[in-house]
Amino acid sequence: MSRWTCGIDGCDAAFEDVESTILHQTTEHKRHECKVCGTIVPDGYFAIRHAFDEHTRAEYVRAYEADSAAVRRREEVKREIESEADLQAVIEELDVNGVGG
Repeated sequence: MSRWTCGIDGCDAAFEDVESTILHQTTEHKRHECKVCGTIVPDGYFAIRHAFDEHTRAEYVRAYEADSAAVRRREEVKREIESEADLQAVIEELDVNGVGG
């Protein structure tokens, strides 16, 4: 089974499943302030999802001074996570623990 790595600020915490990785990112790391709209979201997957679901690629590039390679990499991470993760289970776990996602 593939291992998932957190990756936030050099965090190399590894997990057997993507859901555990998302839970770690949400509960063990500081929240992220979106540079486009100022919304505070959990860092990692939820920050990427917010950026690409709520804003245009052009807004993201301007706000984060990102290039097309950075956009493609984050879109790839989002796509890979969403193809494997049981996101409803992650949200339910966060709700149970009073964290919210």
